[in-house]
Amino acid sequence: MIVSVIPEYIRQFYNFESHYLMINGFHYHYIDEGKGEPIVLLHGNPSWSFMYRNLIYALRPDYRVIAPDHVGCGLSDKPDSTKYSYSLEQRISDLEQLLDTLGISNNITLVMHDWGGPIGMAYARRHLHAINRLIALNTAAFLLPRGKHLHWCLRVGRSRPFGVLLIRGLNVMVLGATYLGFHNSLPREIRRCYAAPYNSWRNRISILRFVQDIPLAPSDQSYPVLKSIEESLFRFRQIPLLICWGERDFIFDAEFLDEWIRRFPGAEVYRFPKAGHYVLEDAGDSIIPLVRGFLDRHLKGIV
Repeated sequence: MIVSVIPEYIRQFYNFESHYLMINGFHYHYIDEGKGEPIVLLHGNPSWSFMYRNLIYALRPDYRVIAPDHVGCGLSDKPDSTKYSYSLEQRISDLEQLLDTLGISNNITLVMHDWGGPIGMAYARRHLHAINRLIALNTAAFLLPRGKHLHWCLRVGRSRPFGVLLIRGLNVMVLGATYLGFHNSLPREIRRCYAAPYNSWRNRISILRFVQDIPLAPSDQSYPVLKSIEESLFRFRQIPLLICWGERDFIFDAEFLDEWIRRFPGAEVYRFPKAGHYVLEDAGDSIIPLVRGFLDRHLKGIV
């Protein structure tokens, strides 16, 4: 999809210029708005950069805001898995290529949701001195907390071939997320925008592969990568961290939040009891001012 064919029903909420980077022969879509310190917004599954639209509008007058769509997501190309690995390692490499191409190498703030946590913190691990601030929104950057089991709906999604039928055929993950991921009822037009990029079996490949790539055991492809991220988290304790958490998230629940707090006791933590997984939708009016204040308090070189 290119900018000229973005439907009006999306553009009325998401009115940004689209940019594309070629990665391994595929179009990697991203938003690049404003000037100033770089704020990099990383989405998860089954979402896309649309979820950050209101934060982009709020920050672009004072910051340079970068919001990519992972390959297979949003307005990026959706290649077959025989042509693209759909692994955590590849996602990290894609982000590195994007920021290298844009000449962004220091004073970075990462905003991370869902899979954006592992992708962002892996980038931060490799570029520690480039990171100025971290913001976590219902995400993780570590293996499942001790004693925690993967939610049954994701276990089903990982099964073959039943999970393939549910996710790619019946579209249950996208449909479920547009209803169960929010505490407040979303307008039909917004739900339609979230689901738009995932309108066919072919276009839902990344949703399935994200679920299949969840690292649970040492034999899983991305387990060593996530383990190395987890083991490096102590290195970030001196970097300002803001956590905004929707407490009605049945995937990233209180045990994940407790793990963040255990690892980052100095973090600024805000809980939103009436917000779900898509915390920016349910509590954006409260979170955006918190983000602005956090950014202002932690300017480069100011404690």
